[in-house]
Amino acid sequence: MLFHFRSATFLRRCFAITAAIAAWTATALATERISSDTGGRIGSYLTKYTALRKTGERVVIDGTCASACTLVVDMIPRNRICVTTRAVLAFHAAWSPSLYGAQLNKPGTRYLLAHYPADVRHWIDRHGGLRSETIYLSGRELAAMFTACR
Repeated sequence: MLFHFRSATFLRRCFAITAAIAAWTATALATERISSDTGGRIGSYLTKYTALRKTGERVVIDGTCASACTLVVDMIPRNRICVTTRAVLAFHAAWSPSLYGAQLNKPGTRYLLAHYPADVRHWIDRHGGLRSETIYLSGRELAAMFTACR
């Protein structure tokens, strides 16, 4: 009986260790993939990325991440972001709908610019700043700033 008790205890411990490793691996390998995100309201993305940051998930940018989506580069730690060869960050000034159409939102634009990492801000400045026209960061310039996905 003693041998059986030790075997059962050993098996329970092995099972517990295996379950813990599986749970950790699943969490560590979890990823959020951005492939075609046209953006939206800044507040929605602040909420989304705050929750995502807490999960510890990695973010794979594998296509277009435009407008408010680009806040990902501020809100998620850089060591948890990777880019593929298809990745594109699309930046423009913030705007608000009005009776007269889209109106530039200066406070929103200042907020965006203030929260991008320094290298991204410098790239934006070199390309004319945030304005109504969209500017695109991709290819070698993007790959120089972020880790390539493996």
